[in-house]
Amino acid sequence: MKALQVFAGPVARQRLLERGLQPGDVRVVPAAAGGPKGLVLLPLDRFLFGEWLPRSPHTVHLIGASIGAWRMATACLGDAAAAFDQLADDYIHQDYPHAPGKAPTARQVSQAFGAKLQQRFGGREAGLLSHPQYRLHVLASRGRHLLRRQSRWRTPLGYLGAFATNALSRKALGAWLERVVFSDPRDALPLPLHDYRTRRVVLAADNLQPSLLASCSIPFWLDAVHDIPGAPAGAYWDGGITDYHLHLDYAAMAEPGALVLYPHFQRNVVPGWLDKAFKHRHRATARLDNVVVLAPHPHWVARLPGGKLPDRSDFMAFGDDFHGRVQAWTRAWRESQRLADELAQAVQAGSLETLPL
Repeated sequence: MKALQVFAGPVARQRLLERGLQPGDVRVVPAAAGGPKGLVLLPLDRFLFGEWLPRSPHTVHLIGASIGAWRMATACLGDAAAAFDQLADDYIHQDYPHAPGKAPTARQVSQAFGAKLQQRFGGREAGLLSHPQYRLHVLASRGRHLLRRQSRWRTPLGYLGAFATNALSRKALGAWLERVVFSDPRDALPLPLHDYRTRRVVLAADNLQPSLLASCSIPFWLDAVHDIPGAPAGAYWDGGITDYHLHLDYAAMAEPGALVLYPHFQRNVVPGWLDKAFKHRHRATARLDNVVVLAPHPHWVARLPGGKLPDRSDFMAFGDDFHGRVQAWTRAWRESQRLADELAQAVQAGSLETLPL
């Protein structure tokens, strides 16, 4: 039984039939929000950024939201093997002080996570932002109107309004939350972002950590990050709210033959977090015509602990059984090495089998 499935849009499939998957054809790597689900992608990241993509002579743009932003920032640190193994260890062993039987507060989680980002990225910002090959773009969601500042009553009312508005139209969600892209200033993002209300901010040493913290700040689980240096004033939350799986207009990239390589934990590319309930928004569109998605096979997933990918529900399911959760997540991460091994074998043999996206 295979662990890895490969899906491709029609343009990408034709390209793969002609020449296989070549590192020099990849210009963009997106990385989705999704919390602990991203754990199973870390061995793929380790192979792609540590061995495969460095063979390309071209610049590669890394776009991430939430854990995807953390993964893509990690790719820019240098030693991919050590960096992604450390990320896995950090994520698996995350623990927050709390009273027995009670969940930690949003402030406690934000403080602990912010300290972890400082530990991993503090003092390394300049090197990360000058990576010779990679250009990092971090997505966050900036609140508007009721959501422009976090408060006990404004935040739940604002998100209630955002959910109702998004049910009518994804674009209308921009009245409540706008996409903010903290971008490496050396090269422009090679695709347009006209699909949704968007601001661009220069990614720099003084806002790298705040933007990563904001991009991972799930509402009600973590506090919003306010007034990030170099960015418009306001409250910033998880980039996955506006861009859950980054269903962007990749097909509009100007360079002929350029591909988007997307390690993902599922086949569907859902636009925003609030779109999870709207299955008709999960379908592939022409925007993904040049996208190659690498995703775990459902039958392989069924053999993981609990018969599923790690997810945030595990914090409640395991409760105060920290070691039980660590054991389950560690096993899932180790098993996911098969995804990387199968991809490495396929690209070396030139026998990548693809399915329609």
